[in-house]
Amino acid sequence: MRVCVDGRAVFAAAGGARRFAADRPVVLFLHGAGMDHAVWAAQIRAFARGSPAPDGRATVLAVDLPGHGRSEGAPLTSIAAMADWVVRLLDAAGLRRAALVGHSMGALVALAVAAASPARVGRLALLGVAARMPVHPGLLAAARADSLAAIEMILSWAYARAAGPRPAAAGRRLLERAAPGVLAADLAACHAYAEAEAAAAHVACPTLLILGAEDRMTPPTGGRALAERLPAAECVTLPATGHMMMAERPDAVTAALQRFLSAG
Repeated sequence: MRVCVDGRAVFAAAGGARRFAADRPVVLFLHGAGMDHAVWAAQIRAFARGSPAPDGRATVLAVDLPGHGRSEGAPLTSIAAMADWVVRLLDAAGLRRAALVGHSMGALVALAVAAASPARVGRLALLGVAARMPVHPGLLAAARADSLAAIEMILSWAYARAAGPRPAAAGRRLLERAAPGVLAADLAACHAYAEAEAAAAHVACPTLLILGAEDRMTPPTGGRALAERLPAAECVTLPATGHMMMAERPDAVTAALQRFLSAG
C-alpha cells in the first residue's frame, strides 16, 4: 500500500489491504535504524489476521520511513524530523488517531510523536528503547564510511546468545539492502537525541515497554529508567532476549502487544 507524504511515495505493509481504515483503530509500526517494514514480518502476519476487513481496509500498517525500503526520498536526520513526518503521514492517510509501536530508533520516534501530538496517539508501545541511546564511536565511523564492518558490529551486539543463526541472517539481509548513507543517518539521529525523558513527561496515553534481558544495544536498565518518567507505563522484560526481540521472540512480542493494544 502506498500514500503520498511531502510529494513522495511512502510504502506501508498492510496485511494485504488495499486502502486505509480511517474510521477504525489502526496500529502503526515504526522500524529501527537501517531497517524497513520487514522487521515486523511476524507481527504484521499476526495483527493482520482478520484484516483487511471485508471492504479491503487496513487496520495494521508497518511503514518504511523516508529513504528506507520502498519509500522514496532521503533519510531524515533527526528524531524530531521523523516524528513530524509521522504526523504528516497520519494526515495523508486520513488517520485521526493510531496506536504507535516502535522499535529502537522507531521507539524514539513514536515517543516523540506521542509527546508532541498526544491527541493523535491512543496507545504507545516501545521496544528495545532506553532513556539515552548513544552509539559506539566505532559503529558511527563505520556506518559513515558505508563499511560492512558496521553491519558486523550490529549483528554481534543485537542478538542474545540463545537467538540462533536464523534471526541474525534475516537482520543481515535487511541491513545489507539499506541504501548508502541510511544507516549512518539513522544512527547519528539516535546518538543525538537527548529529549526522551523530557518527552516522556508529555505522553498522555498508556505505554508498554518491551525490553530484552540480554539487550546490549539498549540495556533494560535504560528502558526502566524511561518508564519511570512515563505517567502510565508497564514494562515486560523478555528473558534470554537481545535487541532484535521481534525476530528472536516473535510469539512473546506479539502476545504482549496484542494484550496491551486490545485493552485500549
